[in-house]
Amino acid sequence: MNEQIEKAHFETIMALSEALDAKDSYTAGHSRRVMQYSARIAWRMGLGDRDFELLKKSALLHDLGKIGVPDAVLRKRDRLSDEEFGVIRAHPGIGADILKAVGSFRALVPAVYYHHERFDGLGYPDGLKGDDIPILARIISVADSFDAMTSDRAYRAAFPAAEALREIERNKGTQFDPQVADAFVSCSWDIITDINKGSFPEPEYYL
Repeated sequence: MNEQIEKAHFETIMALSEALDAKDSYTAGHSRRVMQYSARIAWRMGLGDRDFELLKKSALLHDLGKIGVPDAVLRKRDRLSDEEFGVIRAHPGIGADILKAVGSFRALVPAVYYHHERFDGLGYPDGLKGDDIPILARIISVADSFDAMTSDRAYRAAFPAAEALREIERNKGTQFDPQVADAFVSCSWDIITDINKGSFPEPEYYL
């Protein structure tokens, strides 16, 4: 019975993440890929089973708050104004508020709320620094950034994977936790191979 409940829970999360990604053709599949990258990092870092489960679900719903961001802002091809960037910056809080309202999703709140914090304290929403940022949020930050760089966006073409990896390396200790960045880079060859082959496992693999 517990297994059936867990499977139904995961399927609900998958449906929510796919509904979110469907808002914008440029982000189709983003949440699933962030979950897959995050899972690779967690495996390399030896995260415990409970944290691994929370990470997968949090990664799938990390951008849930963008449901509250107008399409005109999400899909804008030009540079965002300060006001529009302020709207974007609100999405972690919106996502956290949605999750707080559902008892079984409350454990996902910290990773979703803090995934845009930076290791040097210059991120948002609260400007947390270093180990004060929850580890799951630090993992999602690297995975999210890599997928954003290697995906087409309304305002630019995708970066080559090798260039995106150099950016991850360059920003260790500033934007990214060095331990998390190193774990990602150490398994990057497998990730790039899977990107090129389009052969990432289906979500059920991660259950």
